[in-house]
Amino acid sequence: MKKTLLFVLALITAGSVVLEAQDSRTTQVDLCLDAERFIENVAGMVSLTEPDTINDWRTQSLTPGCRVTASAATKQLSRDLVRDFFDLLRSDSWIRTPDPRDAPNEASIRFRKSQADCLFSFYDSSVSLNTDAELTVSDAVFKTVGEKLYYFLVLCTPAAPAAPRG
Repeated sequence: MKKTLLFVLALITAGSVVLEAQDSRTTQVDLCLDAERFIENVAGMVSLTEPDTINDWRTQSLTPGCRVTASAATKQLSRDLVRDFFDLLRSDSWIRTPDPRDAPNEASIRFRKSQADCLFSFYDSSVSLNTDAELTVSDAVFKTVGEKLYYFLVLCTPAAPAAPRG
């Protein structure tokens, strides 16, 4: 009886740890909900959202966050596509983060919405991250003649104040 009780307690404890890990992963992915909605519903892209650990320059530490990998096809020039994408993002109530330290000339811009700071980074089919997520979304995109794939990788962390410079 005592061994059975210990075994049951061990199962309950293990189940609790699994549930806590799932809750943590759910919370991480929740940071990407606004980005995922924008990517799919406004930008019309195929996306996949996953938990991630992000090197946060503000805190100089690894931070639980999430990533959205998205793809679509277009005949539009990359520079026009990127400009239109970021204009759409701004019109959807996303604002630039304070002291973003991003690379706007390289089509990588940090925005904030709700409680998330998200870095939106454009890349085209000449570059590949070779991730399972990238392969999954690119396989789900229907291309017509003359269209090429393009991608956005969105990395989100909890919203935070700008880090002091120095």
